[in-house]
Amino acid sequence: MSIKLMYITNKPEIAQIAESSGVDRIFVDMEYIGKGERQGGLDSVKNHHTVEDVRVLKQAVESAEVLVRINPMHEATDEYGSSQQEIDDVIRAGADIIMLPYITSAQQVRDFLRFVGGRVKTMPLIETPQAVEAIDEILELDGIDEIYIGLNDLSIGYKKKFMFELLADGTVETLCLKCKLKGIPYGFGGVASLGKGMLPSEYVIREHYRLGSTCAILSRSFCNVDKVSHIGIISSTFIDGVKAIRELEAECERRISYFRQNEKEVARRVRLICEG
Repeated sequence: MSIKLMYITNKPEIAQIAESSGVDRIFVDMEYIGKGERQGGLDSVKNHHTVEDVRVLKQAVESAEVLVRINPMHEATDEYGSSQQEIDDVIRAGADIIMLPYITSAQQVRDFLRFVGGRVKTMPLIETPQAVEAIDEILELDGIDEIYIGLNDLSIGYKKKFMFELLADGTVETLCLKCKLKGIPYGFGGVASLGKGMLPSEYVIREHYRLGSTCAILSRSFCNVDKVSHIGIISSTFIDGVKAIRELEAECERRISYFRQNEKEVARRVRLICEG
């Protein structure tokens, strides 16, 4: 298993560097409705990408999927169109996967899936206490391709001091298990370069493997292109950073394979004992 790495950008040259370095998904972040208010003064990523960004990035990449985070479900106003219109627009622009953020009910996911209508992959983002409470109902819906667990907003919702508290207190593990039992792929949180982050990234990646996660967002600190302008430095940062993550993944995979093989051997020997 190799974790699908996702990187947020609306710059085609950065998307191409990320893709050539082994990033699997280019993440276009169109979410802005209500985001500033609920995240207050936090130094979190607040983008306002557009449908045109989706179109440009789809043309810029060759093999990477284009994932688009739209706005939370909403009706049309004088300032913006409805969710249905937004979904139609990003699909026409070339989105491969649509992520629905800030879910507060299973009905919102039901409407989202109906608007998408199977045209592209879907990824509900579980990042509110209400979505956690409704997770069983959400997972029963047809048409969900993946689930992502957003630790930033979810930690705000639960009034946590540190977003990875949710990884330590069992919240993430419970959600992962529910997804696993339904056969729906899932991912969570964000990862920085190895050795970086308040909780070093290698610990987080090992948790992805322990919990069976299949995707992760590369955090802003992995390569903050707003602070680095030299294209060569950006390129080497991506190449070296992704390579280091993949090497750690290989180590995790070997350990998982070891225990899986041991499990099979135990079953084989028990079966022989019983048959004898």
